[in-house]
Amino acid sequence: MSVVLDTALVPPADRAEYWHEAVSRTFIPLDVALLESRPVPATITSHSLGATQVSLVQAGPQRVERGAGLIARGGGDHLTLALQHRGTARLDQDGRQVELGPGTFAISDAGRPFAKELPEPFLFTAFHWPRSVGGVSEEDLRVLTATAFDTGDGTARLVAAYLECLSRSADAMEPQVAAWLAATALDLLAVLAHERRGRSVPEAPEAALATLARVKDHILRHLGDPGLSPERIAAAHHVSVRYLHKLFRFEGVTVARWIQRQRLEMSRRDLARPGAGRASVAAVAGRWGFVSASHFSRAFRAVYGVSPREWQACAGTGLTPAAVRLPPPGGEPRATGLPSGYGVAV
Repeated sequence: MSVVLDTALVPPADRAEYWHEAVSRTFIPLDVALLESRPVPATITSHSLGATQVSLVQAGPQRVERGAGLIARGGGDHLTLALQHRGTARLDQDGRQVELGPGTFAISDAGRPFAKELPEPFLFTAFHWPRSVGGVSEEDLRVLTATAFDTGDGTARLVAAYLECLSRSADAMEPQVAAWLAATALDLLAVLAHERRGRSVPEAPEAALATLARVKDHILRHLGDPGLSPERIAAAHHVSVRYLHKLFRFEGVTVARWIQRQRLEMSRRDLARPGAGRASVAAVAGRWGFVSASHFSRAFRAVYGVSPREWQACAGTGLTPAAVRLPPPGGEPRATGLPSGYGVAV
């Protein structure tokens, strides 16, 4: 069933406010500023494909921003892929700025600050889904986020063609079929990320990738355990520690570093949640497996450029710390090593 939002019948003087609410209600909390004195009619037509939402968006020039304050209001677990059909766009996230034109697409991560400017009338299809549906790892997402993919050839062309076909057929699919096909789209994005990172998919046999997926799921479910270590992880999956380390070569990162990334990211999000000001930095550190608040603070500052307390305070005001630096897509955290007392044996 389609859900259509249309500002054609809204008085021009009220369209900016109506559109702001419509965009935030359809996707995630966003600041939307229209770049025209008399806003033209705009529409959003949405369909559900299981947990994935597909929306065709047509509107006039505007700028969309999402800072720490809006992240704290919710929606940070979602991702959006925008496939541009008409007009241009500029996406800023993770210190990257990419230009999009017809026939290109890019992904934005609602869990980190971003801005998107569309300087002319536009039309794009947005695919909006929660991380929890799987398909794409956090490492792959950092490769895909704020990266412009040209659909002229290669894997990006296959992905775009599949997404376009999926969006055109969305309103005619049975719910279960729609969910399956949406899951396949996420698998194609994972292939695209493998390719972008210079990894050939055949180098990672299906059995090994399946084991890696189970291992990562195990780690994410036990992040709060300060005793989580490669030895315990390997034992839980009946593999050797050596084989475990070999699995993570597919990710281009060590087991311990991958755990560090996840713990710091979950801690950062907790600190930005509404009411987080009542939770101490030590409490958040302990919740995600850090055995020392001081070591947690040093690791946090080394990666993000600000202290946990500074990030927490700014998130409560809706501002992003001027000094904050998020790891670039696919990049290593900026910490030079795993702090002692971190709670991960290597």
